[in-house]
Amino acid sequence: MILIMKPRVTLDQIDALKSDMTARGLIVQEIQGETTFMLGLAGDTSALSVDMFVGLPFVERVVKVSEPYKLAGRRFHPQDSVYEICGRVVGGGKLTVMAGPCSVESEDQVVSIAREVGRAGAGFLRGGAFKPRTSPYSFQGLGLGGLELLKRAREKTGLPIVTEIMSQEHAEVFGKEVDIIQVGARNMQNFPLLREVGRLGRPVLLKRGPSCTIDEMLMAADYILVEGNSPVILCERGIRTFETATRNTLDLSAVPVIKKRSHLPVVVDPSHGTGYRHLVEPMALAAIAAGADGLMVEVHNRPDKALCDGPQSITPEAFDCLMYKASALHKLLREVAGNHGNHGSA
Repeated sequence: MILIMKPRVTLDQIDALKSDMTARGLIVQEIQGETTFMLGLAGDTSALSVDMFVGLPFVERVVKVSEPYKLAGRRFHPQDSVYEICGRVVGGGKLTVMAGPCSVESEDQVVSIAREVGRAGAGFLRGGAFKPRTSPYSFQGLGLGGLELLKRAREKTGLPIVTEIMSQEHAEVFGKEVDIIQVGARNMQNFPLLREVGRLGRPVLLKRGPSCTIDEMLMAADYILVEGNSPVILCERGIRTFETATRNTLDLSAVPVIKKRSHLPVVVDPSHGTGYRHLVEPMALAAIAAGADGLMVEVHNRPDKALCDGPQSITPEAFDCLMYKASALHKLLREVAGNHGNHGSA
């Protein structure tokens, strides 16, 4: 529900209304439009009637929000969200790249890869300390020991770290030590975990589940947002379809769809999205063309020896080439958009 205020509404009137709605257990969000001021109400609004607001002298009209997600939607937050995380800007026309090994294997491995991707222009080091695997016999990651190695790589390279949380029991340590907490595809609808992560107040990268719709991902984002001030970044990483030529079907149409429905930044993971290293570069460039705010790429110095997802990991040399092309394409698209805007206003 969105309350559109009359032009002469006072701060005292707004504060009183916000206090009343908060006391009813609702989340109240201020929305500043171009010419109007609004209040968004999220939560159980079933006990509220339109008449109780229309009768107020400072309320112009009431709009009911039909989308099942509220805080992730554009009705409550018309402008794109832009986050500053460890000195890096995510969103706002910037291209954010998170790169590193699927799984942390040793200090030498993760530090050397971190140095390579950092030199190539990556803004964040991604690496798995805990690894959810389909088979119980596959390598499950180094756990908290892997997190310690990621921290050492951060100390030696200055790259903030992105890593996946698997359990609520690790929430406290992740809240203290991890720069961006990743919620993986398998946990996208682990609602207790989403709420726990939301309470940490740390940036969260939320991956789309392999069989989940865009609306379901946005509702999952609301589970995080409703708990506090955690910045949320969405990640398209491919969905499960009948196609067998690729590991997943990378749904690049999701990028503009999400952009239309949500204010949250969107990154694309072409590594998991395709499952094959020769497809990573073309799909990464296609993601940029589709309007993605960033990329998440798996890089390994010896992909053939990787303990996890070697076939979809690219070498540091290939990543350097990808970054050159990605930066050039992103710059070109920005210039074209700017020139088109100037031409249109002439």
